[in-house]
Amino acid sequence: MRTYDISPLFRTAVGFDRLARQIETAARTSQENGWPPYNIETTGEDAYRIELAVAGFAPEELEIEAKENLLTVTGKKAPQDETVQRTFLHRGLAERDFERRFQLADYVVVKGAALNHGLLTIELQRELPESLKPRRIEIADGSTLIESKVESNKAA
Repeated sequence: MRTYDISPLFRTAVGFDRLARQIETAARTSQENGWPPYNIETTGEDAYRIELAVAGFAPEELEIEAKENLLTVTGKKAPQDETVQRTFLHRGLAERDFERRFQLADYVVVKGAALNHGLLTIELQRELPESLKPRRIEIADGSTLIESKVESNKAA
């Protein structure tokens, strides 16, 4: 895989350091192993779903943390009972610990999570504050603005 040096962005772009860090993080993450596999889908205009295949993990072995714009899913397998001896002819199920990180856009919050049939499903929603939502601006009649200026000049 080809790597790119984006350090010149830090020297010439003011205020874009967060974007540059996200690009670096994405480049690093794409080089990590692909376990556990996951899907990201959109379920509405501002709704998203992440599904991770975590077969073999119990809910108490999984942890989901949302901090700032980073969602981290961690799986830690409980230690196996040493008294039970198991002999595998083929071991294809990965029961190893993992940590998977997802960079979230601004105002995306976790609404809930569920573990069902080996799939961990995390529901996300973008919730824009009222000040950032589009709003309709009333257009005033030009004559009312002129009249109010004339009246204020007469009063002065």
